[in-house]
Amino acid sequence: MRRRQKSAALFEPTGLSRHDRTANRHALATMQVAKPAPDAAREPELPTVSGVLKPRPLLVDVHRATTRVLRVAYPFLAEGGLGSDGTYVGSDVFSGGSFVYDPWVLYRLKAITNPNMLIAGVIGSGKSTTAKALITRSIALGHRAYIPCDPKGEWSAVTEAVGGAVIKLGPGMPTRLNPLDAGDRPNTFALDEWQRVVWSRRRALLGTLAESTLGRSLTPVEHTSLDVALEAASHRRETPTIPDVVSALFDPHRDLAARNDLDIAGLASDGRDVAHAIRRLVHGDLAGMFDGPSTTQFDPSLPMVSLDSSRISSGGDDQALRLTLACASSWMEAAVADPAGGQRFIVYDEGWRVMRDPALLRRMQEQWKLSRAWGVSNVLIVHRLSDLAAVGDLGSESRALAEGLLADCSTRVMLRQEPDQLARTAALLGLTDVEIATIAKLPKGRALWRLPSRSFVVQLIRHAREAELFDTDARM
Repeated sequence: MRRRQKSAALFEPTGLSRHDRTANRHALATMQVAKPAPDAAREPELPTVSGVLKPRPLLVDVHRATTRVLRVAYPFLAEGGLGSDGTYVGSDVFSGGSFVYDPWVLYRLKAITNPNMLIAGVIGSGKSTTAKALITRSIALGHRAYIPCDPKGEWSAVTEAVGGAVIKLGPGMPTRLNPLDAGDRPNTFALDEWQRVVWSRRRALLGTLAESTLGRSLTPVEHTSLDVALEAASHRRETPTIPDVVSALFDPHRDLAARNDLDIAGLASDGRDVAHAIRRLVHGDLAGMFDGPSTTQFDPSLPMVSLDSSRISSGGDDQALRLTLACASSWMEAAVADPAGGQRFIVYDEGWRVMRDPALLRRMQEQWKLSRAWGVSNVLIVHRLSDLAAVGDLGSESRALAEGLLADCSTRVMLRQEPDQLARTAALLGLTDVEIATIAKLPKGRALWRLPSRSFVVQLIRHAREAELFDTDARM
């Protein structure tokens, strides 16, 4: 009896009267002695109220936790998302929350290794709309956008709507750009350092134009001829033009040749093929666009600048389009490389049309590698990844360069792909079986956003004005 009382005392709250303690002990003794006889054959009767079953309380402990804790307990049901710092894109299909993206924020958080993006999808899947929505909304956060080559002119209305500038290029158009413009010298560059940067940029452009037109790499003697010609053109005027370089290639500067211990006749002979290749921009089908001083200035303070090249691409000449992209990129490069220029998107729409040129691919690869130093996010838009097969044979330099661009895109936005493209897409991007199955049945406007270690299925949400502005099916 003493042992039972000692055990019962453990259940007695403090501060009870003697009468209450006695009643408490009596109840405890009743609970310990009165045990119901087991009767497996008899079902317990449920309590009723006026003939209606009365619900019994659920004897389960209540547990409360934040979504940060629950996403670990239920990782496949509650995705944490990418945070709220960035541009709103749409809704996360699986979690139901908002999906926000900003490449510069994610790079600082080490969620991605570089700010470059790849957007791929079949015609009509919504890839252009996705790119336009992301970029135009990012302008509100202080970002800017440059479209160095707009083959279909789809960005012109968008650029004008956000207060940007549209530069239209093409045969018969009054606009002319000098791709050898130096641009404004940033305050962070000393004069002699800036002169070396300008020289390097001009020399790289001329080499790209020559190799793209010739369809091969330049020989060492051709490199020398181009160096001497650019030096002669730079001595002739402070801001040389393409015609100045072509003239110096056909008629080398005698004093510069002697200073470099070069025979003037041999110099002219060595550079003749290069001169004829670059001459296309002076007297060929691209005459009037890049053969003189610029008639317009690039304003880096504008939220968006696009170069409408639809007049050039309508002729179906992809090489002319590639030369235009090379010249336009060089013309904008001075502003892009300015450390005070802010964070910018550089959009390469219809990327498959400009990726067939090894010289231009090398130039694009350099820009991809410098994206972090320049603070830019290169956005490559293609239809399908099998377009890489048209770039070059397996194992070729062009193919390797093109696949290298994909590898340097930490963010891959995959819209719907045709069934016969899924295997190729999975091999190039390393997608899982679940991700491939998801891509195959995505409706319009829905995409798989894949980061290095995470993936999301996002439904783009557009405003009525955006749907009207981004529409590319007006003629249909």
